[in-house]
Amino acid sequence: MNILMVHPHDIFDKSEPWTIRIKSIAKEVVERSHEVKLCYFPLTINERYLPKKINSIELIPLDRTPSPKAFILNIIRLIKLCKWADVVHFQKCQHYAAIPTLIAAYIAGRTLHYDWDDWEEKIWYESCGRSLNSRFIGFSFKVLERFIPLLVDSVSCASSHLKYLTHKFGVKKECIFDAPVGADLVKFKPDLDGRGIKERHDIRGELVLYIGQLHGAQYVNLFIKSANIVLHRYPNVTFMIVGEGFLENKLRDLVYSLGIDDRVVFTGSVPHDDIPYYIAASDICVAAFMETEVTICKSPLKIVEYLASGKPITASNVGEVRRMVGGVGVLVEPSSQHFLADGIIQLLKDKDLRGRLGKNARRRAEEKYNWSRTSENILKAYQSQLT
Repeated sequence: MNILMVHPHDIFDKSEPWTIRIKSIAKEVVERSHEVKLCYFPLTINERYLPKKINSIELIPLDRTPSPKAFILNIIRLIKLCKWADVVHFQKCQHYAAIPTLIAAYIAGRTLHYDWDDWEEKIWYESCGRSLNSRFIGFSFKVLERFIPLLVDSVSCASSHLKYLTHKFGVKKECIFDAPVGADLVKFKPDLDGRGIKERHDIRGELVLYIGQLHGAQYVNLFIKSANIVLHRYPNVTFMIVGEGFLENKLRDLVYSLGIDDRVVFTGSVPHDDIPYYIAASDICVAAFMETEVTICKSPLKIVEYLASGKPITASNVGEVRRMVGGVGVLVEPSSQHFLADGIIQLLKDKDLRGRLGKNARRRAEEKYNWSRTSENILKAYQSQLT
């Protein structure tokens, strides 16, 4: 099968780490003897210096310049690529990628698959507010996310709530497929040695870890406030925040105002290849959320990587998170630093519980939350429309 994949972001830029999903799915599909070409939109385009292949996947950079000329040229290139493909697969609903892909696939008469992994309209508003300009962009997300599922042949969804929305919009259930986020079970595993990370940051006691971008839809403030509560009972624990974002200075100010800056480590941006070692260094991993329209749709990457690493997890009980962590971690009421702190303390005081949950977490990743299983479901979606 020839598969053309299209993603609206830069698969090589560390500021757009969500491209892990498309790269991992493409890699798994190629390993099953299919051929993949992957179109993406680099932040700056100079084709002479961009990689041509990765993992036997041909890479095609497209132009995200906001101009009619770039838009039309992208459509022309995509039409030619669609004629090569049996299936056209695109992720996310950004207009500069989704609309040219839809037009090209229709002109070429190809089977079209949409991989819906986040509710982009709600994320936009939560991150960027509701100014007049923001409302205009948010409205474009709303229109595209409402109608794209009706214009394609099949849809894969990263969460149960996205499946519910897809069916509510009018898509038949037999055209909707599960595709939760997955972990690389080879990179993320329980027997990795994380001592080098603790040595690098001079951490001598137990380490509680948070991984994620530092922006409005990640709720790192809950993690920091829970750390303040925990440190009153366990003053030698270190809390680490791995990631970057426009809220970093504000979060650092919060840590300083609470007087816990000597117990909270900000690492800044970390290459994804190093993330397994940061998780390996941790004793407890945390995923903190408020209950919002964004979080009920999320299938968080950090959680499956915690699972695959065999780590005990404290997570807020929202949306897909409860399916991912339920029974193999500690779920707590969302939106509260007090409940989050209670969950962390429960694990700090019980090492046997940590060991049992870690083993069960790895098993959960092996059974369901890995890229191999996700890719199998997406291939089923393709095949359902080709037969």
